[in-house]
Amino acid sequence: MKKVLAVIPARSGSKRLPKKNIMDFMGKPMIAWTIEAALESKIFSDILVSTDSEKIAQLSRKLGADAPFLRDARDADDFTPVSIATVNALIKMEEFRSLSYDTVVQLMPNCP
Repeated sequence: MKKVLAVIPARSGSKRLPKKNIMDFMGKPMIAWTIEAALESKIFSDILVSTDSEKIAQLSRKLGADAPFLRDARDADDFTPVSIATVNALIKMEEFRSLSYDTVVQLMPNCP
């Protein structure tokens, strides 16, 4: 069976809309919509929230996603492309789980 990883990059440092990933949107934290859509799809072996915030990590775990480690600060600044943060999250998750994924999908935390 193929291993498919969903990576949801959710840094805490939004400038235009502070705390946007955990702010309430129609009765749920914004990130909940993406996590729920990923879970309901049933196509992912693992759903990883890559974040620099313990608060986002705890919420993500409560919602059913994995958040076993915090993202390095170098991947959570205003300049690092989200693709780099996603690749680095993949590398860490493969090391953490001691496995390789066949497919990786990047899901944005506020665009389910």
